[in-house]
Amino acid sequence: MSVKKTDRIYVAGHRGLVGSAIWNNLQQKGYSDMIGRTHSELELLDGVAVRNFFDEYNPDVVVLAAAKVGGIMANSTCGADFIYENLQIQQNVIGEAFRHNVKKLLFLGSTCIYPRMAPQPMKEDCLLTSPLESTNEPYALAKIAGLKMCEAFNRQYGTNYISVMPTNLYGPNDNFDLVTSHVLPAMLRKIHLAKCVMDGNSEALLADLRRRPVPGLDPDAGFSVAASALDSKFNIQDSRLVLWGSGKPLREFLWSEDMADACVWLLENVDAPRMAALGSSFVNIGTGKEMSISDVAHIVADIVGYKGKIEFDDTKPDGTPRKLTDPSRLHALGWHHKVELEDGVRRLYDWYLENQ
Repeated sequence: MSVKKTDRIYVAGHRGLVGSAIWNNLQQKGYSDMIGRTHSELELLDGVAVRNFFDEYNPDVVVLAAAKVGGIMANSTCGADFIYENLQIQQNVIGEAFRHNVKKLLFLGSTCIYPRMAPQPMKEDCLLTSPLESTNEPYALAKIAGLKMCEAFNRQYGTNYISVMPTNLYGPNDNFDLVTSHVLPAMLRKIHLAKCVMDGNSEALLADLRRRPVPGLDPDAGFSVAASALDSKFNIQDSRLVLWGSGKPLREFLWSEDMADACVWLLENVDAPRMAALGSSFVNIGTGKEMSISDVAHIVADIVGYKGKIEFDDTKPDGTPRKLTDPSRLHALGWHHKVELEDGVRRLYDWYLENQ
């Protein structure tokens, strides 16, 4: 059951990295009847509010891109929030989609659903074959529950719910918070700030801190105070930057607009029965290419123009040693990525500077 240009499409999480990219892709392809609600407009943890929203707008298609997400630090310290909030969001949105006979639903997960020591590259059928990575287990369990919920509805009720598991994403509207963001946007911002400190660029440094505030750091206190605080809190110095972990883990990165293009392509071309015929109710979205965190950091430094030293603190957790997707199932369906990492990082840094 293909999606039509006249369908009413609800994108949950339309302001985030994932949802905004899908929203923009849909707009560019001529979809005009789209609905998005900010967190303040619709609390997805509130089942009554979600039901009232579906009663009022009765969407034809739902894209569930809303989620509580974060990097390794946030996942390590706030596991209860990650499992509780994501389960609640999924329960409410998928449940109301079913009650309102939504004709197609796309659920966004993550490749963190795979076991810590999964065979590499990771195929869809290695799900639930061994233990998860402990630092993000609560989030991963919630996402596994979401895709299994979609799978169960399809099997029992013949619904058309498909799920995608994107690899590590980066792109416009990313989260650049120095505590809660994922590895690449956090790295890019830290390297940008390190360059500002190294260059003595007070205007750029303070503008960054005003645009994206850091708790406990007052940009109005001036350049020297801000630079000292960045050193003490985040090891960002004038000629040296220390990043979390050993730098050795291998990671795959996907430009968010490529992810969005894959999602919309699947909405338009692939239904649940066809996906299931390939072996599961979900597919990986990735590049099939990987690079060490250390090498990624040096690519970012070259693009930012940072000439200082980059070191790694191996007393901090690395997370999963390697996490490479096998995108062959998606390739078999007919979609391939377009943007390579270096080009994507350059685009991201340009966007970051334009949105200071």
